[in-house]
Amino acid sequence: MFERMAYALVRRRRLILVATVALVVAGGALAGNVVDRLTAGGFEDESSESFVAAEALEKDFGVQAPNLVLLVTAEGGSVDDPAVAEAGRALTAELAGEDGIEGVASYWSTGAPTLRSDDSSQALVVATINGDADEARERIEVISPKFNGNGDVINVAVGGFEEVFRAVSAQIEEDLLRAEVIAFPITLILLLFVFGSLVSAALPMAIGGIAIIGSFFVLRVLTGFTDVSVFALNLVTAMGLGLGIDYSLFVVSRFREELRRGLTPHEAVVQTVKTAGRTVAFSGVTVALSLSALLIFPLTFLRSFAYAGVAVVMLAALAAVVFLPALLAVLGHRVDKLAVWRRKERPVGEGFWHRAATTVMRRPVPIATAVIVVLLLLGAPFLGVEFGRTDHRVLPVESDVRRTMDAVGANFSVNNAESLQVVAAGIGDPLASSDQIHAYAAALSELDGAASVDALTGTYANGDRIAGPGEASARFAAEDGTWLSVIPAGDTTATEREELVRDVRALDGPFGVEVSGLAAADIDGRESLFSRLPLAAGLIAAATFVLLFLMFGSVLVPAKAIVLNLLSLTATFGALVWIFQHGNLSGALDFTSTGALDVTMPILMFCIAFGLSMDYEVFLLSRIKEEYDRTGDNTASVALGLERTGRIVTAAALLLSIVFVAFATSSVTFIKMFGVGLTIAVLADASLVRATLVPAFMRLAGRANWWAPKWMRKVYDRFGISEGEPGRPQTGRPAESGSNA
Repeated sequence: MFERMAYALVRRRRLILVATVALVVAGGALAGNVVDRLTAGGFEDESSESFVAAEALEKDFGVQAPNLVLLVTAEGGSVDDPAVAEAGRALTAELAGEDGIEGVASYWSTGAPTLRSDDSSQALVVATINGDADEARERIEVISPKFNGNGDVINVAVGGFEEVFRAVSAQIEEDLLRAEVIAFPITLILLLFVFGSLVSAALPMAIGGIAIIGSFFVLRVLTGFTDVSVFALNLVTAMGLGLGIDYSLFVVSRFREELRRGLTPHEAVVQTVKTAGRTVAFSGVTVALSLSALLIFPLTFLRSFAYAGVAVVMLAALAAVVFLPALLAVLGHRVDKLAVWRRKERPVGEGFWHRAATTVMRRPVPIATAVIVVLLLLGAPFLGVEFGRTDHRVLPVESDVRRTMDAVGANFSVNNAESLQVVAAGIGDPLASSDQIHAYAAALSELDGAASVDALTGTYANGDRIAGPGEASARFAAEDGTWLSVIPAGDTTATEREELVRDVRALDGPFGVEVSGLAAADIDGRESLFSRLPLAAGLIAAATFVLLFLMFGSVLVPAKAIVLNLLSLTATFGALVWIFQHGNLSGALDFTSTGALDVTMPILMFCIAFGLSMDYEVFLLSRIKEEYDRTGDNTASVALGLERTGRIVTAAALLLSIVFVAFATSSVTFIKMFGVGLTIAVLADASLVRATLVPAFMRLAGRANWWAPKWMRKVYDRFGISEGEPGRPQTGRPAESGSNA
C-alpha cells in the first residue's frame, strides 16, 4: 500500500503541493472565527447530582448559585458608618440594575452579619450572573472593569467564580502567546542544529503549520454539532508543532539516509514512504487512539481535547506522509541547501547510541533493574496523591482577583462564595412543611464546617435559629418545593468543604434532597471521571496491543511497550505530586501549592504522554524489526535500530520538550503543571526507557521478541500491516526518477 502510494506521490508531486497549499489557505480562512464559537464551560458531568440539583434550582426557583462577589472596603472606618452604608446600598442597587444579574444581596440590604468581615472594615455584595458559561463570561467582561475601583468612601474589588475564571482565561491567553514567542525561534534554531541546513529545518515548521491550521478548521466544523472547549486550542498548538517536528525528523532523516546510500531522489522518496512513512502513519494512529480515550469521559472539557488531539495528530501524520514526500521529491538534493554546517556521518556500527545499546545488552539484568528501581522511587510520591479543585490560588499572588479572594477567605468567618444549595423539589407546599424545614435547617447548621444555614424559615447557626424569616426568605419557596443554603466557615479547606457535602448528603431529613455547589460538583466530577478511568485505560491498552501486533506480529513487543510506558509515566506522576501537591520547587517555579492536583490534568497528561511514548516506541521498534527481518540477528538489529533512531528520537524529544517547557512558563499553576509533567514524561521516555530498558528487555527476550502463538500468527499473516522486506533497496524506478525536481 505504501509503495503504491509513494509512486503516486512522486508522479503527482506538484499537484499535491498545490492542492495542499490551497486547502490550508481555505481551511485557515474558514477557521478564522473558531475561537468565537468555542465554549468556556464544559467542566461538569451533566448527569451528576450536583448538576441536576443546579438545573432544578434554576428551573423551579429561578435561582442560580452565586458566582459574583464584590469585596467592599471602607476607607478608614467601619462598613456601618452612615456614609459607607449609603455608598454600599447605592452599589447594591447599581449591581442589581445590570442586565443578566439576579439574586443581589449585600450586608447593607440584608443586615446579615455573615456578609461583614470580622473587623467590620469590609463587607460583601454577592450576586448571580445568569446564563450558561459563555453568557456569564460575556457579562463578567463588562462588569469587572465597571465595578473594580477605588472611591472616596469605599473601594470595590470584584471576585467570585466567574471573575476568577475570567482572570485565569485571560492569563492563559497571555501566557500562551509568550510560550509561542519563546518556543518557535528556539525550535527553529535547534532544528538548524539538527539538520544543518535552513531548507531542512523549515520543513518540520511547515508540517506543524499545516496540522495546526487544519485542526482549527476541524474544530470549527465540530462546533456546528457539539460543544468544544476553548482550552483545546492549547493542545492544538503544542501537539501540532511537536508532532510536526517528530514526524518530519523521521521522514527527512530517512530520505537523506537513502540519498547517501546512492538512491536517486525519487527512489529515496519511495523507500522513505515505505519505511519511515509507514512508521509515521501507524505511529499517528497509535497516538490518536490514546487521545480518543478521552471521549469516554463525560466532561466537554476532556472530550474537546480528544477532538483536538485526534485531529492534530492525524493531520500531522497525513502531512508528513503525503505532503512532505511530495515536497522532498521536488527538492531532491536541494533539501540540504543553505547549509550552516555539515554533520560527519560515522560508519555503521559506531556512534554513541550504538555503544549505549551494546553496553546495555552486555549487562541487561543489572542495568534494567537499576533503572526500574529509579523509576519506581521517582513514582513513589504518587501513592499519596490527593485530587482537588482548581481555585483562585492557581493565579499568581500579584493578581488582583487572587488578592481579593485571599482577603475574603482570611477576613470573613463564613465563605459565601462556597455555599451549598440543598434542593428539595416535589414536596408540595413548603409552607405546610415549615416545621420540618425548621428542624432540618437546624440539623444542617450543626454539621462540622457549616457556619450558617439560610432557609424559608430563617437563618440558623449551631443548631439554633438566629434570625427569623424576612423579605429575602421568599426566594427559598416554590409551588412544589424549597431549598436551603448551607454556608461553610471561612477558614475551611477544600477537603473540609467536601466533607461537609458528604455530611449533608448523609444526613437523614424529612424529605429527599439533592446538593449542588462548587464542592459538590468537585466530588461528583471526580467520581464520574474515576468510574470511567479503568475503561479508558483498558481501551488504550487493548487498542495499542492490537495495533502493535498487526505491525510487528509479536505478542511480547506490544506487551513490553505498554508496561514500559506505564513505568515511565509512574515516575512522571510521582514528580507531579512531589512538586505541585507537596509544594517542592514552588519558589523556583513560582506557584502556590493547594495540597492537591486538579483531577483532569493527570488524566489528560496520561493520554497525551502515553501516546507520545508509544510514538517513540514505534519509531524505534520499526527500525529494529526492519534490521531483524534483513539479518535475523536480534542483538545486532537492536543495536543498529537504536543507532539509526537514537539521535532522531532524542532530537525529537528535546524539541518537543522545548514546546512544553514554554508552556511551563505560564503563571497559571495547572498550565505550568501540564508543561512540566509532559516535559518530564517525554525526556524520561526518550532517555531512560528507550536507551536502556528497551535494549535490555529485547536482549533478554532474544528471538522470543517476535514470537506469537500459531493462531495469532495466522491472524497476522492475513491482516498484518507489513511491507514484505522493507530493508531491501528498490531496483525499480518511479516515473521521472532521474530528475531532482
